[in-house]
Amino acid sequence: MNDQATDTFVAHRNLLFTVAYEMLGSAADAEDVLQETWLRWVKVDLTQVGDLRAYLVRITTRQSLNRLRSMSRRKEAYVGSWLPEPLLTAPDVAEDAELAESVSMAVMLVLETLSPTERAVFVLREVFDVGYEEIAAAVEKTPAAVRQIAHRARKHVDARRPREVVSQTETRAALESFRNAVDTGDIQSLLDVLSPEVVLVADGGGIKQAALRPIVTADKVARFLVGGIGKNQLPLAFAPTVVNGSPALAVHKDGELDGILAARVEDGLITGLYYVRNPQKLSRVESETPLTLR
Repeated sequence: MNDQATDTFVAHRNLLFTVAYEMLGSAADAEDVLQETWLRWVKVDLTQVGDLRAYLVRITTRQSLNRLRSMSRRKEAYVGSWLPEPLLTAPDVAEDAELAESVSMAVMLVLETLSPTERAVFVLREVFDVGYEEIAAAVEKTPAAVRQIAHRARKHVDARRPREVVSQTETRAALESFRNAVDTGDIQSLLDVLSPEVVLVADGGGIKQAALRPIVTADKVARFLVGGIGKNQLPLAFAPTVVNGSPALAVHKDGELDGILAARVEDGLITGLYYVRNPQKLSRVESETPLTLR
């Protein structure tokens, strides 16, 4: 085995994982992509490669595209709403505003609405600042076609992503108000922190009970939270955490982790709540996952 191949792969592993995760929204699938990337990488004649990092990103992108297309069939058969797999992230991710926004639950959900090729082009261009020529080689399109795809994807994402990057402090404050309101069962206090058109999306994957469709409007969300997952079941305990670069809440029931609740906050109000209960998606919230754009 080539020491240079091993050293280069290890040096860029966190970057490759981040590329794959942003394209797939699944840490488990991203790890599989890295394994596939490694198997192809060790067969490459490195003397013929000018930019080792770019070549690794190209392999990872192609494997992610293959995986993304097969995942679309899996999602069609998925029970209820599908949410990205939450990752416990290190403080340095939260400190990098660009990285934190790109892996936020809200933006990851917007990326789900793109086609596989659009998602690959958007992620490589807008998040990782990869050149059009290199993206064209990765997605097997012409540079002119990639420019058009990038423009279309950017317009699509810009129309749906949060209007501005919200500070960690503002998100944390909104979640604290939310937690206090749910703990006390105070509907009015909950309504005060929820946007009138708030959307709650829950992902149980058919394994844990969850609303099969998004719940919309503050009144319906508040009554579901206080009456549905609060008083009529075992008491819930909320613990502050940081997932995907943003403050979130780890939800415990009877001492066991029940799920992760992430939020989208705009103008001090919660506009989106994302509750991941599927236990198969909770394996990355106990220890930090390193992410990087470089």
